[in-house]
Amino acid sequence: MSWGIRSFQCSHSSSTTAVMAVALFVKDGKGRVRPVRLPSTDMALPSYAYCSWILFLVLLQNVGGCLSSSNYLIGLGSHDITGPAADVNMMGYANMEQITSGVHFRLHARTFIVAEPQGSRVVFVNLDACMASQIVTTKVLERLKARYGDLYTEQNVAISGTHTHAGPGGYLQYVLYIVTSLGFVRQSFDAIVDGIEKSIIQAHENLQPGSIFINRGEILVAGVNRSPSAYLNNPASERNKYKCNVDKEMTLIKFMDDEWGPVGAFNWFATHGTSMSRTNSLISGDNKGAAARFMEDWQRDSLKGTETMQLAASFPFSRGRPVTRLSSVARRVRNAFRQTDRPQFVSAFCQTNCGDVSPNVLGAFCIDSGKPCDFNHSTCNGKNELCYGRGPGYPDEFESTRIIGERQFNKAVELFNKASEQLKGKIGFQHAYVDFLNLEVTIPKPNGGTEVVKTCPAAVGFAFAAGTTDGPGAFDFKQGDDKGNVFWKLVRNLLKTPSQEQVDCQHPKPILLDTGEMKEPYDWAPSILPIQILRIGQLVILSVPSEFTTMAGRRLRDAVRMVLSSRGNGQFDSNIHVVIAGLTNSYSQYVATFEEYQVQRYEGASTLYGPHTLSAYIQEFKKLATALVNEDIIESGPQPPDLLDRQISLLPPVVMDSTPPGVNFGDVKTDVPFNSTFRRGDLISVTFWSACPRNDLMTEGTFALVEHLQDGKTWVPAFDDDDFCLRFIWSRPGKLSPQSHATLEWRVPSSAAPGVYRMRHFGAAKALFGTVRHFTGCSNALVVA
Repeated sequence: MSWGIRSFQCSHSSSTTAVMAVALFVKDGKGRVRPVRLPSTDMALPSYAYCSWILFLVLLQNVGGCLSSSNYLIGLGSHDITGPAADVNMMGYANMEQITSGVHFRLHARTFIVAEPQGSRVVFVNLDACMASQIVTTKVLERLKARYGDLYTEQNVAISGTHTHAGPGGYLQYVLYIVTSLGFVRQSFDAIVDGIEKSIIQAHENLQPGSIFINRGEILVAGVNRSPSAYLNNPASERNKYKCNVDKEMTLIKFMDDEWGPVGAFNWFATHGTSMSRTNSLISGDNKGAAARFMEDWQRDSLKGTETMQLAASFPFSRGRPVTRLSSVARRVRNAFRQTDRPQFVSAFCQTNCGDVSPNVLGAFCIDSGKPCDFNHSTCNGKNELCYGRGPGYPDEFESTRIIGERQFNKAVELFNKASEQLKGKIGFQHAYVDFLNLEVTIPKPNGGTEVVKTCPAAVGFAFAAGTTDGPGAFDFKQGDDKGNVFWKLVRNLLKTPSQEQVDCQHPKPILLDTGEMKEPYDWAPSILPIQILRIGQLVILSVPSEFTTMAGRRLRDAVRMVLSSRGNGQFDSNIHVVIAGLTNSYSQYVATFEEYQVQRYEGASTLYGPHTLSAYIQEFKKLATALVNEDIIESGPQPPDLLDRQISLLPPVVMDSTPPGVNFGDVKTDVPFNSTFRRGDLISVTFWSACPRNDLMTEGTFALVEHLQDGKTWVPAFDDDDFCLRFIWSRPGKLSPQSHATLEWRVPSSAAPGVYRMRHFGAAKALFGTVRHFTGCSNALVVA
C-alpha cells in the first residue's frame, strides 16, 4: 500500500490566514488510487498550521502507511454453483432413487483472499457441495494459471466442501463416487468449476486494505456423535481430556475493510450436512448453507410496503410469454438490491472434522417401534434400514435444517460482534501430494521405541454399505461388522478378489470393495492425495481431503500445534488457532483413529488406507508444519491423475419439452384463488406448465420469484429460489413425458411486509431440434395481511 498527495496550495497572507484544499490518496494492492477523506480544511487557520499539516502528509507518504490499523489486503467473492435441478442423482447418501427435482435454496462458492501488500497470499473457497473434487480443483487451477500466471496455484488455493448431501452429483472423477449418478455429469462439473473461478475473480478484484479478527465459542446443541461405541474405544485417558464426544467449538474470522467496514465472515464448525434426508429431492445447502444465507441476509434491510386488497384484484394472472434469460438474472432479489459500489457481504460456514458428528441431535430411533436403536450396530431387530436419526424439527426435515442452521448462525453473529483479537503476522502456505499406497509410517510402540508400518491400497469394509443413522443403507449390512458374509464376498469377487496381503493390511476390516486395486474402466478410488497448510498470522488451516472423526481431528490439530509452538522460533505463542478444513481439494472418504478402526462402524469401514491412515496424515502434516515455520521448500510429490477425458456418462440428455394444445410454457395450471388473503406462516402454492430445468441452470438467476407491489404500479423482487421460505418443485406427469410442471411453494415469513404479492416462474424450454427458448408466467395477485 502506498500513499500520495495531490493538489495543494500553501500561501501567506497579510491576515496570517490561508484557505487551502488538501487531498490524500492511497494506492491499494492492485494499483488503484482511492481518495481518503480528510478533515475539512475550508476554514481560516494560521498558515503555519497548514504547512505543518503538509509536512505531516509528506512524512506519512514516506513511512508507507504504517499508521494504518490494517495489515493485510482482503477480498471476498461469491458465485452461484447450483447444478441441474432435474434428473441427476444427489451426492452423499448413494441412494439411486434420490434424484434432483427442484430447488430448496441455491448453492454457492464463497471465497476469501488474504494477501500481504507486497508478499504472499492465500485463497480459501467454501463450496455448498458434498465435498471438493480432485478434477474440479485441477481444472480451476488451470484456469487461474491462464488468467493470473503463478499468483494462484495448488500451493496457496484451498477448495473445501460443506458436505451437504442435497447437491447434484457426478462431478468427481473416481468411479466409486459417480456410480449412483450414472457416471460423470458434465453440467454439474461445469457449474462448480465456473462458479469457483468467478468467485475467486470477484475476491481478487475486491482486494482492499483491511483487517481480520478471530473469535471462538461453543455451540452446545448442533451436533451429536453418531458412532459413540467407536468413540468409546479410544483410550479413557484421552477421552477424559474433553467434556464431549464431539467438538462444540466454532472458530470465526471477521473481515473488516478499511473503507467499508465489515465485509464478511468465515467460520469452521463440525456437524454433518445431513439435516435434509436421503429422500429429499430439492437442491439445498443443508444446515450450513442455510446458516450462510441467514447471515448474509442479516445484513439486508427488510422490504417494506403497504397496499390494499382492492389493488390486488386489479392484477390477475398473466399467461406464459417468452422472455430473455437476463430477465431471470435481473429479477433476482439480491441482484436487484445490491449496492454496486460496495463489496457484497460474504459469509461462509465451513466444514471441519465432522466424520462422526450428526446434526440429528434428538438421537437415533427405530421407525417401526419408536425405541432407540441398538447402541453397537445401529439396528432395529437386526436391521439397519429401520434406524434413523431425528433432527430437532422431527419429523420435518426442512424445520430441522432451519433450526441447526439458525443455531450456527446465532453463534456466528455473537462471535462476529464480539471479535476483538486481530490476526497479525505472516501469510504462509505449504502443500504436498502424498501417495497413500503403501506409505511407510513410523509410529510409537506401546512399550517404548518406534516401529515402521504401512498404509494399504484403498478399500471399503462391509459396514460402508450399512450407511449411518443419518442415512442407512440397504440389504443385510450393519455397522460394527468385522467379519462380513460369504454371499457378499462372492459378489465382491466378481469385481475384484483382494489379495491376502491386502486382507492382512486392512485387518480387521472385512473388505467389501477393493477399490484401490480396481482400475476398470478407470480408477475407482484415489491413492495420491493433496495435503496443505494455510497460515494467516496466528490462524493455521489444515486442508484435508477427507472426513476426520472427532478424535482423529483432535490428534491431528494437537500434533501440528506442538510442532508450531516448539519449532516456530517464537513465531507462535500459546495462542495458536488451528482449524481443520475437511473435504478439501480432493476426496478420500473417512479417517478414523486406530482404535475406532477396530470397531468397524461406518467411519472405520470407510477409512480407505487401513488402520494407520491417521498416523500417516499426522506424520505428513508434521513435515508440512516444520517446513512452514522454517520457510523450507519441500518436494511437491507425485501428481494425481487427470481422468477427465476418460469419464463415462450414461445420463440421457433432454430430448424436448412440450405443453398440451393451447397451453403456453409459463401458463398457470393451479392458481391461488382470485382476490385471496393470506397471513404470515401460511403456505401458498402455485403450479405452472414448465420445462426441464436442465435446459438452463439459471445461474445467478432464479426459477421462482415472489414479487411485491410498491407504489401501486411497480413489482419489486421480494423472495426468490435462494430464499429459505420459497421452494421450486419440478415434476413430470410421467417418467418419459415431455410435459412438466413447476410448483412454487411460499411459506410467508414473518419478515414479509403487508401488501400485494404475486408469484412468478422462469424457465427454458427445448424444442425437438435443440432450440432453447426462455419463458415466464405469473400468478394472480394476492394479499398478505
